[in-house]
Amino acid sequence: MSKYSSLWIWISETKSQDFKLTYEELEKVLNFKIDHSFLTFKKELEDYGFKVEKISLKNKEIYFKKL
Repeated sequence: MSKYSSLWIWISETKSQDFKLTYEELEKVLNFKIDHSFLTFKKELEDYGFKVEKISLKNKEIYFKKL
């Protein structure tokens, strides 16, 4: 399990379609600040039925897509 497993589980249990979260919202779920390791671990999310569609550094948002 990675440090992002709690986020992946939360997404799979609470979301049923495409959505976006701000960095702040993500950090509330995780209880820590996201860092560059997110880019490595984001591929794990596909095991939970979603993928990271887009990361907006400017707006500090991450867009998720249901597979």
